[in-house]
Formats: sequence, structure tokens, C-alpha cells
Amino acid sequence: MFKKFRFLGLAAALVLVIALAACGGGGSEEGSDSDSGDSGSSDGGDSSGVELGESELTVPYVSWAGAIARTPLVKQVLEEVGYTVETKQVDAGSMWTSVANDDSSFMTASWLPATHQSYWDQYQNDVEEVSVFVDKAPLGMTVPSYMDVSSIEDLKGNKELGEATDWTITGIDPGAGVMQNTQTALEEYGLENWELQSSSEGAMLSELQTRIENEEPIIVPGWKPHWMFEDMDLKMLEDSKEVYGGEGDRISMVAHKSFKEDSPAAYEILKRMGEDYGTDIEQQLMVEINNGADAADVASQFLEDNPDLLKKWTEGIGE
Repeated sequence: MFKKFRFLGLAAALVLVIALAACGGGGSEEGSDSDSGDSGSSDGGDSSGVELGESELTVPYVSWAGAIARTPLVKQVLEEVGYTVETKQVDAGSMWTSVANDDSSFMTASWLPATHQSYWDQYQNDVEEVSVFVDKAPLGMTVPSYMDVSSIEDLKGNKELGEATDWTITGIDPGAGVMQNTQTALEEYGLENWELQSSSEGAMLSELQTRIENEEPIIVPGWKPHWMFEDMDLKMLEDSKEVYGGEGDRISMVAHKSFKEDSPAAYEILKRMGEDYGTDIEQQLMVEINNGADAADVASQFLEDNPDLLKKWTEGIGE
């Protein structure tokens, strides 16, 4: 019996010693961590404050040239630091809805304030704009430069042009904001005879190229940056009523409001990418994809060719 109590006494003493050592050691380690943190912040390499958080991310995107180009780039940068990223192609309405409902992590193809105004009005309490890809992305009715029209007003009552195009504006997917703007333009400019035809971006571009090859008239909703303005001689019609937003929308990343807390490292990376990404990078990626390269391969090559950017976007972040 005595031996049992003596054993328990020794055990209690040992626990007390360990506890005291831990308290003493904690103070020492805290000082060491503080020194290390000061050193880390001086060279920008401290990774202790940025955690991955939720590491499985879902990113919806629309089948527009810019989104097809930039989404794989964002995916690969996030995977570089340990995230698993699933991308899925959807229409514009589903893209906004899934992010607002927190079914998806963030989107890379928000056009604000004009093109996606209706979506923003509906979901602004549930989402936030994280960073901007392109500051000014003009949109408008677009025609081949050989056509003898310069403004949207020139379409009103233009019987010759109307008959040559079947009074049709060749559009893209119906959920796109630029389609909503174009429908509004028909109403604002009194173009009662004209009809906006839905299709897809690919179908619209194919029709545009065919018409240009035959020097035939065609009107489409266009936007920049886009490779079509590099490969084809096009012009946007003047929009005096600014139905399409004047100088242009900003293309940005929009996430659910919980995203910063759920995946802090990803949030930080998206903000950093927004500081450097712009029209020049977007145009470069899109042109290469249009020339036949795979979008994921183009993104990989870009990161390989720009290691300083990759380092800047991911420095201090990791598993």
C-alpha cells in the first residue's frame, strides 16, 4: 500500500515538474518566436500568419475567352501552395448564384458595375469583390471596320443594313451581361426592327469570321480584351447613352463573404494576383489559346516564364 502511494506521489511530482518546465519553456519559445517573427517580417518571408484553411476549392467560370484564359492560371497558382481546385464551366447566372450560396469558392469573371449589375444588385449582401483583373474592359455593339456605320444610332431605320443582316444581332449565351445590355440598347435606341439572337461565344465568333471572309455585314456584342480584336479588323459602335457602361467595366474576382475566413491563404493570393494581372497578360494568354494551345498548358508556360511573379503571388504561403 505504501509503495502504491509513494508511486502516485512520484508521478504527481513528475507531472508538476513537466508543467513548470513547459511554462518556463513557453516563455523562452515565445521570445524566440517574436524574434523570428521580426526577422521574417523584415524580409517578407514569414509564413506563420497565412494558413490554407479550407483547401478544397470550387471555381465556376463562363466559356468566354478571358475566363478560359485566366481561370487555369489562378487554379495553378493556388495548387502551387497546396490547394485542390476544381473548375467547372457554367453560365453567368449559375456562376453568380453558386458563389452567393457558398456552393462555390469564388469566380474569376465578374464584370462590374454595368454588365453584371443585375447579379450584383441581387447578391451584393452575400459576396465581396476581392481584386481586379482588368481595370477597364469596354463593351459594345461591334462590327467589321469595312461597314459604313459608326454609332448605334446608325442602325435605326437602316433598311439596307437590316435586310442584309436579317435585322439580327448575332449574340452569345443568353445569361451573359453583355446580352442584357444589348437588349437594353435595342430599347433605349428605339431599334424596334432589330432582334438579338442568342447562341454561344464560339458560334458567334465562327459566324463573325465567316462574314468577314466574305466581306458581309454583321453586328455582334463585343468586349475587350479579346483576341478577336487582335485577329480581325473590328470597331465598336459609339454608345452615346452609355448603355454598355461608358469607358468599360472592371473584370474582377468575386467571392462569398466567408471566403477570407474559410481560406485565408487563397484570399491573399487572389489579392496579390490582382495587383499584377492586367490587359497585357490577358491578351497574351488569349492569343496563344486562340492559336491552338491548351489553356492549362498556356498557364503553365506563363508561370514557368515568369517565376518572379509566381514567387510574389505565393511568397510566405504554403502547407
